[in-house]
Amino acid sequence: MNRSSLVRALLAFLVLAASTYVTLTAKPQLGLDLRGGTQIVLEAKDSPTVKATKETTDKATQVLHRRIDALGVSEPNVTRQGENRIIVELPGVQDPREAAKVIGKTAQLTFHEVLDQVATKPAKPAAGETYLPTEQGQGFLRLAKPAMTGELVSGAEGMLDPQQVGQGWFVEMKFKGNGGKTWANITGKAACQPVGTPQRLIAIVLDNEVISAPQVDPNGGNQLCNLGISGGTTTISGAFTEEDAKDLAALISGGALPVPVEVIDQRTVGPSLGQDAIQASALAAIIGLALTALFIIVVYRLVGLMAVLGLIGYSAISYAALTAIGATLTLPGLAGFVLAIGMAVDANVLVFERAREDYIAGRTDGLRRSLRSGFQNALSAIADSNITTLLAAGLLFFLAAGPVRGFGVTLSIGVIASMLSALVVTRVFAEFVVSRGFVLRRPALSGIAGHGRVRTWLEARRPSLMKHSRRWLVITAVAIVVSVAGVAVRGLNLGIEFTGGRLLEVSTAQRITPDQARAAVAEAGYPTAVVQASGADDFTIRTGTISDDEAEKIRESISRTAGDTEVLRNESIGPSLGKELRNKGLIALGIALFAQLAYLAVRFRWTFGAGAVLALLQNVAVVVGIFAWTGKPIDGVFLAAILTIIGYTVNDSVVVFDRIRETRSARATGNLGTTIDTAIVNVLPRTINTGISTLFILAALLFLGGDSLADFALALLLGIVVGTYSSNLTAAPLLLELERRFPAPPPRPKRAQVDRDAQPDRGAVV
Repeated sequence: MNRSSLVRALLAFLVLAASTYVTLTAKPQLGLDLRGGTQIVLEAKDSPTVKATKETTDKATQVLHRRIDALGVSEPNVTRQGENRIIVELPGVQDPREAAKVIGKTAQLTFHEVLDQVATKPAKPAAGETYLPTEQGQGFLRLAKPAMTGELVSGAEGMLDPQQVGQGWFVEMKFKGNGGKTWANITGKAACQPVGTPQRLIAIVLDNEVISAPQVDPNGGNQLCNLGISGGTTTISGAFTEEDAKDLAALISGGALPVPVEVIDQRTVGPSLGQDAIQASALAAIIGLALTALFIIVVYRLVGLMAVLGLIGYSAISYAALTAIGATLTLPGLAGFVLAIGMAVDANVLVFERAREDYIAGRTDGLRRSLRSGFQNALSAIADSNITTLLAAGLLFFLAAGPVRGFGVTLSIGVIASMLSALVVTRVFAEFVVSRGFVLRRPALSGIAGHGRVRTWLEARRPSLMKHSRRWLVITAVAIVVSVAGVAVRGLNLGIEFTGGRLLEVSTAQRITPDQARAAVAEAGYPTAVVQASGADDFTIRTGTISDDEAEKIRESISRTAGDTEVLRNESIGPSLGKELRNKGLIALGIALFAQLAYLAVRFRWTFGAGAVLALLQNVAVVVGIFAWTGKPIDGVFLAAILTIIGYTVNDSVVVFDRIRETRSARATGNLGTTIDTAIVNVLPRTINTGISTLFILAALLFLGGDSLADFALALLLGIVVGTYSSNLTAAPLLLELERRFPAPPPRPKRAQVDRDAQPDRGAVV
């Protein structure tokens, strides 16, 4: 074993050992879509006196932390996103109405002297006076300027008077600074007024709403006149329930938000839906992996078995990396993790096919040197294809929003882990096994001593694909036109992530028809809502922007028809956020496309880039067109699928282009059409084998991954099938047509390369 092999073996051991330790000891952080709960996105707004900046939003985040802690939610997460957004995650909270009401209030708590109570509000109140409805809604209280604000209150607690069981809830407030003295002054002034008159009241106002207007010691006469209630504490009493008292105490204890906040996005996922998604994805991953492993072993025998061990190492490395960096694993992220398994296969297939070529052609001496040569020759294509995928994944993280970012994180980690497992772990295992005596005596066992059936068939037929290059381009044009027609005729079924609105997914105790569900929703006051069956007993309801109370009204109406109803999913996105998500998605799509094409322009000639553009256009157009014709939703997860398809198509095109460039360099004076045919024959087995391996996993996700992942898997399945066609029969024909019109200077023979190859293999053990 030479030094480089020893280093690889040591690195593989350390990586696998560390990954195994993290996998067995660490616990991943699951997103709310997998463990259930509520996520609320708040946007800070400018007030008349304070601007919504990064600093004021940070202060608001701290206030919300204290409020949620006071509510008693287990393991909440409150973080700032960007300049003026706050993400609040409340695990286990299934009814977001009260939580949203409490955490979203600006909590501008003020205390006012009451000047009078009137039946109607004057059209033009006097300067310094405020008119607010009474607690009972009977008339208005005329209030003086605020005598004190909540800033002088240090804390509050909801308490129960033991002498009034069940009805005696009150809030005890504690003052700080001059709060106690100020309170004594205003209560002392009110105590001088006759009992029962409005002037005897102290109005406690929260966000311009009178939440309590108690009299100052109504049983004590004028004993507190000019003295007031002194000391460091006081109580707010009224017709409080336990919930009212504790909510008010939480608001007061948390303090006032420095700027107003508005709920722009709200998502609630039931625990059963999240658990079902985990189980379905895990089952899909196990079955998909098993089928992929069986296929790789059948095709590549012993080195295929070593690749399977490398895939297991890939899974451990990816899982450990996600856990170690504290990444939140979301449903799209879980799909990205499973998808990257197929990408991990691709690097191994590229290596094994190149090793087969070198061994059969006699360019290398022995199985081990053929395997080494396979790794060396495939490295360029592996690097190029993975870099283009990383570009798409990175742009997803930096430019997209919502759960799509989680997909970008897991896909990035998956790509890096796949390269590490293929180029280090699998290589160590494969080189070890092909060096064993029983394999050297029976080279057919290795899996690289002979071509597979696809390559053998292609070698025998030698199809002249580029002889009909224009025919392939006509088929491409027809496919694009039909797809665009689908968008023009049927339109795109944009999800609420892009349009804004409310999405409810409910599960009913009794089976009802979609028409019965629509009638129930119409009875609740929403006859134009889109109601669709999403399972045997599940329905999705899409409406415009409605409140939580209105969404609850819809659920109750369905319950009257179908018995008990469980809310599996409840999402609300404001129109402004929907527009932003749509724009960010389009920007991410455009920049991803530009970045990948710029990379191709650097690595290849511009004619290659043009071929990749047409292949991308065809692939994306066909997938979008099929979704348009069938009316399937276009949402953030679909956008993640499209960006993945772009990466996959460029990946495939790069592999084909890399082989065309290599074959053309070796045949400087050969016919370009024949050169391209030869290159396609050489790489098509890799494309088919990789595609089949990935299709196993995606098919498992489609049929076993549940409704949440079905459309995602379908889009990728379509993308892989069309991508296999477009990378070979769209990109290559256009390259040929452009090169005929704009020929490149013929490359010079690589004499230095020939001389170098003639030298003995100094890195081998002899």
